[in-house]
Amino acid sequence: MSKYRILIFLLAASATLASRASASTSGTWRLDEGRQWEAVSAESKDKFLLAATEIKELVNTHQTKAARKAFDALKKDFPEIAGPDLDLFIKAEMFYCKGKLYKTIKTHDKLLNEYPNSKFREAALDRQFSIASAFLGGQTKKLLGLFTMKRYAEGVKIMEKITERTGIDSPMGADAAVAVARNYQERKKYNDAYLKWWELSLQYAAGPIGKEALIGMANCKRAFYNEYDEKERPLFDASGLSTAKSCYEKFKLLYPKDAEEMDIDKILKEINEQLALKQYTIGRYYQRMGNKQAANLYYDMVVSDWPDSKAAEIAKQTLAYNQISINNEPAPSEQ
Repeated sequence: MSKYRILIFLLAASATLASRASASTSGTWRLDEGRQWEAVSAESKDKFLLAATEIKELVNTHQTKAARKAFDALKKDFPEIAGPDLDLFIKAEMFYCKGKLYKTIKTHDKLLNEYPNSKFREAALDRQFSIASAFLGGQTKKLLGLFTMKRYAEGVKIMEKITERTGIDSPMGADAAVAVARNYQERKKYNDAYLKWWELSLQYAAGPIGKEALIGMANCKRAFYNEYDEKERPLFDASGLSTAKSCYEKFKLLYPKDAEEMDIDKILKEINEQLALKQYTIGRYYQRMGNKQAANLYYDMVVSDWPDSKAAEIAKQTLAYNQISINNEPAPSEQ
């Protein structure tokens, strides 16, 4: 996964400026009053980066007064970066410095909405990503001064908006989507996690993200089915289990070494047993309803599709019984 979020919040803005400079000219760049590029000295660049580093440290350690003075000094020393977008950026960062995270997010949203091409866009997104990561990590907030509440929903909302702004095909957009999928999965919201992994798989068919998305889809569908009590599982829809099987088989085909380390063959064997038992249970239902013809169709399916399963052995016995049965005695038990 990308590690670019370690960039200092104003250094990101500086990098954005530099990237727009003419490729045919070397040096460091800034905007003059006419919004044209001019070369500036290496000394000026070093001064700016040092100031940015110091401000980041002050903001992250919540030194409010010192951060405010440092921002004022930055605007004075580098008037070429001043503007309403910088004012909003500073306002948001000062909220963060004071621990007011909701206002930080809202103010950065205002910056991103009103100045989508701002040179501080990347820095604002970085800050939002950092806050959202903390929320997804379990950070709480107080309600009425008495109760604490996890901020997962807020974190998901922020990450979703980041992906929307940057695109799921961008490094930050993908990172945000992956963070949401992982969080859903960790909280056992398997259907939501599956949909997010599926969305990622559409964009990333291969590579680290595609690989994680594929195994994520498989694990979520399997885990959702296994949430049911073991004795009651055959009574529920097993289509998700079939989806899990397909994903595991694809993973095994694409990543044989990883599949071996994860013992995917064992998982597939367990899934086959579950699918066989599911079909056998349907056959038993028809058997109880007195429709042996329909029941036998399911028993035949179990024997044909999952010949090595335990359910297949029971199905064979039941089929044999049905051939010779002349009374209403119960069929052999799967126990």
